[in-house]
This record gives sequence, C-alpha cells and structure tokens, in this order.
Amino acid sequence: MIAYVTVGADDIASAERFYSAFLPALGYRLEEYQGDLSYILPVPDGTPPVSPDFYVKSPFNGEGASAGNGSMVAFAARSQKQVRDLHAAGLSAGGFDEGQPDFRASYSAHFYVGYLRDPHGNKIALFSDNPDEPGRPD
Repeated sequence: MIAYVTVGADDIASAERFYSAFLPALGYRLEEYQGDLSYILPVPDGTPPVSPDFYVKSPFNGEGASAGNGSMVAFAARSQKQVRDLHAAGLSAGGFDEGQPDFRASYSAHFYVGYLRDPHGNKIALFSDNPDEPGRPD
C-alpha cells in the first residue's frame, strides 16, 4: 500500500494556491508542517488510511525542485463534471494545461481525464472512471 506521495516545490505559496484549488473538493484537508504542505484524507480513529497522503515539500538536499520525467500523480474525481471543474480550478490557480478533460482512445470507454502541470512542472491527472456516466463515443 502506498502511504504517501511527495512532489517538490521551490515556491510553497504558489503550490498551496494550486493544490488548495482542487484537493479540498476531493476530501483532502491541508496541514502545514515546518513550512511544507501535507494534504491528508481524514480517517476515523482506529482505522488505517486507504489512500495515500499527498505532500508538497522543498527538496531536502537544498537544490531546486524538478519534475520527474514520466512521473505523474492521479487523483480520482466523482464525475466527469468534477474533472472539468477541478481542471479549471487548477488552471485558475496557476497551473498549466497538459491535456483538456476528455476521453482518450488508449484508455477504457469510461475513463475521462484532464491533465495539469503544477507551477513547478509536476504532472497531475484528474480522472473519473464512473460506469454510470456516458462513455466515450466510438
């Protein structure tokens, strides 16, 4: 089980603007720890977490943050509309478009996804795979 995912950021304030524009809508709450950001999914007392926490941190080695080539973090949304809304919120909060929300031919018929880059270049996917919604027209 993955416990947490971390991305690097040189400007924590711009990272907070970006991630706080959509992660709370997915149930994450923000905790700050020593100037870094921890987005946590609440769990009832005595229950182990089922999804990873998401951390945004300045690199420990003191060098500049950089995005990994081929690295991406994906967040599940409840619906195709929520994917569109959260993608737009990320853009409004300083993110960059890496692929407008839509179906992709290389994925299943109900996999609806939009891609963003955060202000530091980290790639983020927002997706819905809800079989109760319309699928990709073939």
